[in-house]
Formats: sequence, C-alpha cells, structure tokens
Amino acid sequence: MVISAPSGGGKSTVIRHILKEGNPRYRYSISATTRKKRPLETHGVDYWFVDDNTFQQMIEQDALVEYERVHDHWYGTPKKPIEDWLAQGCIVFFDIDVHGAFSIQKHFPDHTLMIFLDPPGRETLLRRLSGRGTESEQEVALRLHRMDMELELGQRFPNHVANIVLKEAITDVKQLIAKRLNDSW
Repeated sequence: MVISAPSGGGKSTVIRHILKEGNPRYRYSISATTRKKRPLETHGVDYWFVDDNTFQQMIEQDALVEYERVHDHWYGTPKKPIEDWLAQGCIVFFDIDVHGAFSIQKHFPDHTLMIFLDPPGRETLLRRLSGRGTESEQEVALRLHRMDMELELGQRFPNHVANIVLKEAITDVKQLIAKRLNDSW
C-alpha cells in the first residue's frame, strides 16, 4: 500500500490511524534517512536515522529498494524487511514521496496499490508544515517548492483520495484497500 502526497499531505497520519486498528497482516515500512530526528520521533519506529556514510554504504550494497535525495537529505527504503514481509503474506504500508512510489511499484508490481492523497490546497499545506514546528522556515520553503512537481506526478497515480476531512480520507483509503484485497490478494 503506497500512500503518497506532498509534505504535510497527511500520509503518516492516515497510515497511523489504519495501523492502530491492529490488523495482524499490516506492516509499516520504515525508511532510512539522513535528516535529523524530530522531537517525538523514535529511531527504528519512525525512521532509521543514519549518517551520510551509512546511507552510501546501503546504496553500494544494493540494500535499498529505492532512494532519493529530498529536501537536502537522503531517504530510502530498506529492501530485506519488505521482501520478508511479502513472502509471509503481509500487507506493507509505505509513506513515501512520488518518485519512491513509482520505484516500489516497479519492484513489487503484483503487491502495490498506489494511492495519492490530494491535499486541500497550498495554504493548508503551508499551515500544516508550519504548525508542526519541526522544520525551519528554509525547510518549509524547500518542501513547498517541491509541491508542484509532486502534485503533477501524483496525477499519474491510479487512485486518489481527497484529504480534506481526515476521517473521510481514512475511510476512503480503507475502502480502496478492501477492494484490492478482495480483488487480488
């Protein structure tokens, strides 16, 4: 289950709500990143926080399904846990940018449901990003600068959910998942 959106689009929030329901088949793909840990984030739960050298070693060892430099930091998805979970019949959730989403789809075409969360607007994203209080003004500007590209590539996703009212967005995502599970998994 690949869920993508621009920064502040609600990817993590929607996924967290779905995972809280406790389906034993659900797993959350934890990305590795070189960015600094935000307050309340936990290493190995929210991200694998690594330095640049460690990340470069992961690239050289072909240990990542996808990786990209985003907002001046590296982000990537470790390959082994994904392969293990899929072999066990688990359903893996990815909170990932648009480029990473297409890489996941390329690597796991039979196991990928791509959902793009359509944000309510630029002003709302700015308010969400600023309201988090976890990024500097420069980091917020970098994230907003990337938004147009993300929205454009997001149009290539086969499934869209408007994330205006959180509860409705969660329901819509769950309905897409249920349909996909009934159709093919």
